[in-house]
Amino acid sequence: MYNGQYGKNSFMNGLSKGLCSLFFAAVLLCSCSSPVRNEEWLTSTGGNPGQRYVRGGDITLDNVQELQVAWEYDTGDSLAKGSTIPTTPLMVEGVLYGVSADQRLFALDASTGEELWVFTPPDPSSRGSIRGISYWENGSGGEGRIFYSTGPKLYAVDTGTGAAIAAFGKGGYIDLREQMDGPYENAWMSGNAAPILYKDLLITGMRVSEGADAAPGHIRAFDVHTGNRRWIFHTIPHPGEKGYDTWADGDAWQRVGGANNWAGMALDEERGIVYVPLGSVTPDFYGKRRRGSNLFANCLLALDAGTGSYLWHYQTVRHDLWDRDLPAYPNLVTLHMDGRRVDAVAQITKSGHIFVFDRETGEPVFPIEEVRVPASDLPGEEAWPVQPVPVLPEPFSRQRFGPEDLSDRTPEIHRELLEEYRLYRNEGEFAPPSLQGSWLFPGFDGGGQWSGAAVDPESGVLYVGSTELPWRLQMIPNPALQASSATTLKGQGAEIYRQRCASCHGSNREGIPPAFPSLQGLKARFTEQQARQVIRNGRNMMPAFKGVLTDTDLEALLAYLLELEDKEAAPVRSAGEPAAVHRDSVPEYILNGYRRFLDRDGYPGIKPPWGTLNAVDLNSGRLLWKVPLGNFEELGMDEDTGTEVYGGPVVTRSGLVFIAGTQDEKIRAFDKRTGEVLWEHKLPAAGFASPAVYTIDGKQYVVIAAGGGKLGMRSGSKYIAFSLP
Repeated sequence: MYNGQYGKNSFMNGLSKGLCSLFFAAVLLCSCSSPVRNEEWLTSTGGNPGQRYVRGGDITLDNVQELQVAWEYDTGDSLAKGSTIPTTPLMVEGVLYGVSADQRLFALDASTGEELWVFTPPDPSSRGSIRGISYWENGSGGEGRIFYSTGPKLYAVDTGTGAAIAAFGKGGYIDLREQMDGPYENAWMSGNAAPILYKDLLITGMRVSEGADAAPGHIRAFDVHTGNRRWIFHTIPHPGEKGYDTWADGDAWQRVGGANNWAGMALDEERGIVYVPLGSVTPDFYGKRRRGSNLFANCLLALDAGTGSYLWHYQTVRHDLWDRDLPAYPNLVTLHMDGRRVDAVAQITKSGHIFVFDRETGEPVFPIEEVRVPASDLPGEEAWPVQPVPVLPEPFSRQRFGPEDLSDRTPEIHRELLEEYRLYRNEGEFAPPSLQGSWLFPGFDGGGQWSGAAVDPESGVLYVGSTELPWRLQMIPNPALQASSATTLKGQGAEIYRQRCASCHGSNREGIPPAFPSLQGLKARFTEQQARQVIRNGRNMMPAFKGVLTDTDLEALLAYLLELEDKEAAPVRSAGEPAAVHRDSVPEYILNGYRRFLDRDGYPGIKPPWGTLNAVDLNSGRLLWKVPLGNFEELGMDEDTGTEVYGGPVVTRSGLVFIAGTQDEKIRAFDKRTGEVLWEHKLPAAGFASPAVYTIDGKQYVVIAAGGGKLGMRSGSKYIAFSLP
């Protein structure tokens, strides 16, 4: 076990293990689990407050080691390379609802795993990464609907028959690109997170492109019966709206995109308030054409759920240059502070901080410092001079990355890493992007990630996984602004590749492992038609380029990637006219690839732990414990190494924390009082998802999607359920 300085068997701020155990023992004594016959899992986080908390069930600290596989369900997916299943299933009235890697929605008997029905979207080319789905039923019972998205199409499916509901939208779906108060019908959008259901309203955000062609991420509510839009909140304000004056360029609302909700939301049903974490504005790393603090990007936004009216906001990063989207749904909890109760909303971040606010007023519960940060040296960039950093709660990720933190697995590896470390600036998390480059720690994927946190409403303790891995952040002049000299189809394709693909797949198609695959030798793996379909429609986390690339550009790109027969090309575009993007929106500088800091063997270049599970007391703001999450057993280290984490926890009243999400392909149960591992089980592929926990007829089940596929790992097609014998 590690404290904040990673010393063994101690706690932050001198909290002893004994005192911490007494604290939790008192909570358990007061709230010991009572027999529960049935407990459903109604949303992707268990319920609208976003707590991932289980009140009852027969799995306890004393018997969790007896868990065994209750059933397996194989979705039958084709397991294309890189396919994954990040979905948390739902369980309602004895039926489990989930999604396959191929985007098919299914219903199972939640006790046996027996298939009841499967819904296959009519347009199989619509792709996305579906992390959550939503359930709605009318107040009198009988009619149930599942809402989920494949690409830009948001479907309503009858829970009884598994058929699309014809009266909803366009014969069963709505197109998220429409009803947007702007010409975004050809923009790339995907509804990856579960919408929030409030009365007869479906409140939703969506993923958008992260480039200059992105649509704005406006929040909308649709009628659950008809699919008609009932309200919209412009996250990039229009003239006359609140926040418009935070944009120095008055026409920015017509030119820039992003400020979208891709992480999910939370709902205070009693107050009728929906809490919406928002992402950064695009393009991500260079802000010359979006001067100002850029509301409502990077905000936790509170809206009236019935009308969409603004209530309050807090911006966690101003004029974001680091892709510091708010990455996860918020957690609603009631805290006990100085003898008073505080209904609060907690928001984790990629940087490993937690912002905590009064649910009604938006006032910070703990002090937040205004920290002065370095100025940018990129021409035209105006970095915001101060950024907010919470004093409390204590961060759940390490905040400093110095030469003393470099991995020393071998002297040779340490020497190589030190040479690379010295190439880039290291001026803290708010060092502006530059041509020299800098270290971002925690990296682009956190710290905290989309899988989010769980919170125990009785103790006020938040549990969250964290990845601890530096990434490089380096800018280069945008190739799209260089005059083209290509006269052949392959030559033009190479230029389009450098503009559109190199940041993820490398300048020479070599890939940026483990996240982005090599495209070398692609013609041996894809036919021309298969490659065309993937580029047009996207796959998993890869965005679609339909409407972004012209037909001519697509043919040129295919000629380059598949090494097709070359020929003389049509006249080339002049400098500054990349395909389908308005000239005024093209940034002068772009990111030189999403690059993790790894050693020669592919392990993180920082000393372990590389992934952790953390317990934070939100009443005091103190970090209670931190333990490694995951292990690279082949390294033979004395302590578990931890791995990158892409899956969230569930906490139970009986004293357990369940979590998968690790590269060693295991699901584990921890003692929530101490962080001790009590049970673990090897999965057929990594569970890069968050579990659902429910009880039927007194028997409790823990279900995880074992889809693998991320970080270059093997893909899987199964959902696995565990229960006691």
